[in-house]
Amino acid sequence: MASYVPPGKKEGGLEDAGAQVHRIRITLTSRNVKNLEKVCADLKKGATDKKLNVSGPVRLPTKKLTITTRKAPSGEGTNTWDCFEMRIHKRLIDLHAPSDVVKQITSISIEPGVEVDVTINDR
Repeated sequence: MASYVPPGKKEGGLEDAGAQVHRIRITLTSRNVKNLEKVCADLKKGATDKKLNVSGPVRLPTKKLTITTRKAPSGEGTNTWDCFEMRIHKRLIDLHAPSDVVKQITSISIEPGVEVDVTINDR
């Protein structure tokens, strides 16, 4: 007697195919928004071409690092101040794919100044 298999699912599961599906989170950080958005678009386009389940890019809050310092090197004169700021932008992309497919997707050329962090979560 054959067992019931829901529609859209193969009998035997994904283990028979030899590729275990992982939840993969790609974190991108950069000081330059244009380069960051370009890398996000390239990653998402590559994942959708492979017909993977993609969510993102999720835009996380921008970190503002500020330094306030005196203009005068000696401390003499009027109290004038300079304020310097560095903004760090962050994006998250979640994938559901085998790890070998992720290697193919992340092999794109990454813009200078963009850091990529890939974490794999197993259930």
